[in-house]
Amino acid sequence: MISTAIRLARVGSGSELAAAAVIGLGYPCVMLAALIPNLWFFAAAVAATYLADRHLHRRGSYLINRLGKVRAGLSIRFLVRQLLLILLLARIHLAEQSIFYVTIAALLLFYALQAPHGALVTLIRLRRRMPVVTRNVDLGMLSIPPAPPKRLLNRSAEKMLHLDVFAVAGVLIAVQSGEYAVGYAGLALTLALAVAYVVVLLPYLRRGRRVPPVDTVLEGVDSWLRDYRPTTVLYFSGSRESAYQVNMWLDTMKQLDGRPLIVLRERHIVPQLGPTSVPVICVPSATHLMNMDLSTVRVALYAANVGKNIHMLRVPTMKHVFIGHGDSDKVASINPFSKVYDEVWSAGRAGRDRYALADVGVRDEDIVEVGRPQLAPIQPWSGTPKHPVPTVLYAPTWEGWDDNPGNTSILLAGENIVRRLLEAEQPVRVLYKPHPFTGTRSPAAKAVHARITAMVEEAAAARATDARWAADAAALQAERSAAQAELARIEARLAELGAKGKGAAKNGKDEAEISRDALPDPVREAELAQLRDEWNDAYWRSFGWWEHRVISGAEPRLYDCFNESDGMVSDISSVVSDFIASGKPYAVTDSAELGVEEFKQQNTAVRAAVILDNSAAQLGELLAAITGGEGADPLAEARRELKAYLLGPDEPASIVQFNDAVRTLAAKSEARNLGVAQRTGPEVAVAAADPSDSAPEASGIDSTVPG
Repeated sequence: MISTAIRLARVGSGSELAAAAVIGLGYPCVMLAALIPNLWFFAAAVAATYLADRHLHRRGSYLINRLGKVRAGLSIRFLVRQLLLILLLARIHLAEQSIFYVTIAALLLFYALQAPHGALVTLIRLRRRMPVVTRNVDLGMLSIPPAPPKRLLNRSAEKMLHLDVFAVAGVLIAVQSGEYAVGYAGLALTLALAVAYVVVLLPYLRRGRRVPPVDTVLEGVDSWLRDYRPTTVLYFSGSRESAYQVNMWLDTMKQLDGRPLIVLRERHIVPQLGPTSVPVICVPSATHLMNMDLSTVRVALYAANVGKNIHMLRVPTMKHVFIGHGDSDKVASINPFSKVYDEVWSAGRAGRDRYALADVGVRDEDIVEVGRPQLAPIQPWSGTPKHPVPTVLYAPTWEGWDDNPGNTSILLAGENIVRRLLEAEQPVRVLYKPHPFTGTRSPAAKAVHARITAMVEEAAAARATDARWAADAAALQAERSAAQAELARIEARLAELGAKGKGAAKNGKDEAEISRDALPDPVREAELAQLRDEWNDAYWRSFGWWEHRVISGAEPRLYDCFNESDGMVSDISSVVSDFIASGKPYAVTDSAELGVEEFKQQNTAVRAAVILDNSAAQLGELLAAITGGEGADPLAEARRELKAYLLGPDEPASIVQFNDAVRTLAAKSEARNLGVAQRTGPEVAVAAADPSDSAPEASGIDSTVPG
């Protein structure tokens, strides 16, 4: 019941839900105490609202945002509490006393100080805001000053308003004791601290404390670009939740020949970016991007089809390639928008055939098969379950932009799939790892996801007390405890290294300081890679091989889940194509109920799969293939053939194919530029469209093209 309420309220814990309840009930109690009047009741209710408010802010609760939306924001809550203090003074017949008038005057003055305080905080933040955000780019020439102490700007409005606690406490003590001097002292202390807070902020408006002007920063970045001379760019624009689409290409970019560069368009992607030594430049403004010196770039790679791609596509001196963020039979993989690129790169022959069948304007000669470099960490199947209890991964995709029932199995089949796995005659361990976008568009999908999560967690709790696993649990107790201790050690070190992308921010650095200090560090990067591998190993050892698990967030990674599982159930998405690299049995749900033959005809990746209807009655075939031994896996050969068709040959390695494709296209780009220069002059060869072109500007409007 409580867990359901937590999910519905979108809070992270029971304590947040309790704090919200205290705020909801506390203010009526404060009003009642003021009207009665009862001083002790009033003091207790006020203290409860203070503590609840502070707890929600410290947790960064989603409810803080919701309270603001219903006009019960932070300032209003403090103002109401102070007005009720005035009401209490009036109800206990102090309206003609000096304490009454002094309290009103002091609180009004306190509120008057909120305006300069808020203005100063806003100005400081604006003048510390960089026109670009960078990683692994040396901006030493800019002399970026240190950021103000984090304690001054972090949750500044909350800290300023909470200074009234001295005034409120002083007045209440004065009323109880009759010593009005205590009340005056409390009011004076609140005002003195508020003035001091404003005064302390003033020095950070000085020129020496600001980041350099926009033009200076942009010239500094251009100077670095001229020295670095990037040759290949990975370009990405997207929502915060879509960061995985660029993260999947970081290792590939690192392994490229030449001088790679990553260009992002939204600031919120930068903290979500995984560890990389490749230079990163985030350029939110279209005008700044279009005036940036990228004259040495010969190949631009695009991981998503979005409207902001046009700001780079307009540059004629580089060749543009759609590489996507997965290879699948979804409609997004045959998006007609793809014909704007010079080439479209697919993993294997299947991608080429997919575009030919769709006839959306992408020419066969513009498609290049490069394999999937990201699949290198996926381990091949041994042919038998990894543990005494087989592990089945359920990794459904999200509901998509439209209401096509074939988008995801979550809505119509998800609960049936999980229920049948949990109730299988031969015990199975279930790993549930949903798509990060699940529930972002469809409330129904979000609700089903919550129910599936509850099912898996309930089954995990039941299995933890099941006598069948008691002996195994006892035997593995020491190893599990050691693994949990190892996890704690690794996570502490990862936090120390800022591996989550937020470590520097937690240490008080703003984006300007982080951009200044985030320089390439091969030693740190190597340690991070090793720690992540150690973390993954310790994670799986930290609980029993029979224990069900809901896996959300970036860790453990999807491919780590592939390696831990013996089979998978999923939907039409790149997850299926990637899983085929393992050679393990898999099942795909025909959620739209096309029928087995039509479903296979329309979707290449399911031709070696067990096809499930929405009842998931066919799951027994998948479990038999995983556990049945010799002859129980009739689709094994079909999976091997399909792997080659979808993902290309094993030799040469995919990263070699990818690198060759980059080199070949860069040569074509160079030849084009040389030819244009010979015909019309160098200035025409490098000319880009005028920034005043009618391209969508970075004005908050993002014409997203799904896929």
